[in-house]
Amino acid sequence: MRKLTTLLLALCFSATAVQAQDMSLDQLLNVVKKAATESSAANKKREAEFKSKRDQQRRLLSEARAQLAALERRTEELKLAYDNNEKTLAELETTLAERSGNLGEMQGTVKVLAGDLRSALEESMTSAELPGRIEFLTQLASQTKLPNIQELRQLWLEMQTEIVEEGKISRFTADIRDERGEIESNVEVTRVGTFNAFDSNGKFLIWKSAADAGTGTGKGELMRLSKQPAAQYAGLAKSFVNTPAGQLGEVPMDYTRGTILQLVIQTPSWQDKVKQGEEVGYTILIMGGIGLVIAIIKFFMLLGSGSKIKSQLKKKQPSQNNALGRIMSVYTESPDTDIETMELKLDEAILRETGPLESGLSIIKVFYVIAPLMGLLGTVVGMIQTFQMITLMGTGDPKSMAGGISMALVTTVLGLVVAIPLTVLHSILQSMARKQTQILEEQSAGIVARMAEK
Repeated sequence: MRKLTTLLLALCFSATAVQAQDMSLDQLLNVVKKAATESSAANKKREAEFKSKRDQQRRLLSEARAQLAALERRTEELKLAYDNNEKTLAELETTLAERSGNLGEMQGTVKVLAGDLRSALEESMTSAELPGRIEFLTQLASQTKLPNIQELRQLWLEMQTEIVEEGKISRFTADIRDERGEIESNVEVTRVGTFNAFDSNGKFLIWKSAADAGTGTGKGELMRLSKQPAAQYAGLAKSFVNTPAGQLGEVPMDYTRGTILQLVIQTPSWQDKVKQGEEVGYTILIMGGIGLVIAIIKFFMLLGSGSKIKSQLKKKQPSQNNALGRIMSVYTESPDTDIETMELKLDEAILRETGPLESGLSIIKVFYVIAPLMGLLGTVVGMIQTFQMITLMGTGDPKSMAGGISMALVTTVLGLVVAIPLTVLHSILQSMARKQTQILEEQSAGIVARMAEK
């Protein structure tokens, strides 16, 4: 219908044009035919082009659908792979968490071991011979990552080394700090495990860690004790130091690694204890010394006079160098004297000879009586000082009360120490003097008896 309308309109226009140009019908018919032919060809061409494009679009559509299907299959495959990977990842994370937990526990154990070993080495005397181990242990104890195999082996090696060194007696050279606080270089040191160390003269050395030494160098050091232990321990140490290698020797051992040694050297000597008695203690000792000197002198005097009296007993001729001889001289010088007068002269002679024999014994007696009383006086003074310190300082610090208590006990001990031997000496001397006096009295009575028989 549309084509027919177009044809009619073309005819009208053509008729108008024929009329305008005065064209014949045949020519017009030819024109119309030609126009119709041309139009049909154009339409066919367009139809062909349309079909070609339609086929192309169908092919593209097919290709797009095929590609879509391929992509959907790929999507399914990827989704399946994703799900599988998710499961695998979850399993791996679980395994990682378990293994990380075990390794974390191992890391914590290693850090604790490294810290403990570092503390032990800082306090160990072996560090004087084997320095440079603290830095590695400090780094291992503070690091946040897992230790590697080399670090674990190094830690194990340090532990084994310390165990071995604890059982060794080693000699080496080191710098030490002397009693004056100055450094002595290249001193030969003998170390007995981790317990004791001595210098070449047998003097005791102690190990001070970096914190205790306070040198600011971060390193510990060996220090010679300002006050050495008693002579018996010092002698053992000196003998041990000079013992040749391979031979057995006795050595004083402090298994507390210096604790007992520190207490031993802080123990006051007898000189320190005497000082704690202060003036009262010195007074007691002076009395004891004087009494002892008197007792010794008196002992030898009585021993000599007794020997001379015994010698005189064997002789009939009196001698003036002994008491018995002088008494016998009273009779030999005036044999004709009556018996009453002779008794009086002999009594006078005995009294004259008895005085020197017993001289000094009263002083010893006074000393041994006063000495315990002086000790009691010191006890009272010491307790007064103790109560004064309690009043001022309270009972929280025992050291503040130690001075007064020491004085109380030391003076008591000193009083007894002086009194007991002086008492014994006085008894011995008095017995010797009494025995000689008895001999004089017996000989005097014998003279009177012989005169009475005449």
